[in-house]
Amino acid sequence: MRWTPGIAVGLSTLFAVLVADQVSKAFIIDFMAERGFHPLDVMPHVRLVMVWNRGISFGMLAQDSGILRWGLSAIAFAIATGLMVWVARQNDLWTILGGGLVAGGAIGNAVDRVIHGAVADFIDLHAGGWSWPAFNVADSAITVGVGVLVLNALLRPDRRR
Repeated sequence: MRWTPGIAVGLSTLFAVLVADQVSKAFIIDFMAERGFHPLDVMPHVRLVMVWNRGISFGMLAQDSGILRWGLSAIAFAIATGLMVWVARQNDLWTILGGGLVAGGAIGNAVDRVIHGAVADFIDLHAGGWSWPAFNVADSAITVGVGVLVLNALLRPDRRR
């Protein structure tokens, strides 16, 4: 496989997400530790919290299991690698950006599992007695990336016709 602009943009997006995710988590972990891990309201419906997610999305399958920890990490790295191989073959900028966002987010959370044994989540959105499960920059990148990929697939003209 030769070096293409798609590979450069995809990898740049992946690394930007990974760095933003890991820097934000390191900052929040230190900041919240100084505060005794007490939640902090930063806006009317936004709170900083410190949640260690040992499971998958929304804390499902949460348990202190080495198999789950290493298994989820391996799956995330494999998915990110496969996604980047696919991205490298694409010519569409939106597909490349979406894939880079998803891969970067997956690796960001996998790095947490390897280093901490759990994913650091710290953004809590809440309103009217309802609260969304805490999330982080990697989760946001995955969500936006999937949205970009889906919208791009639905809205772009079919090039095979």
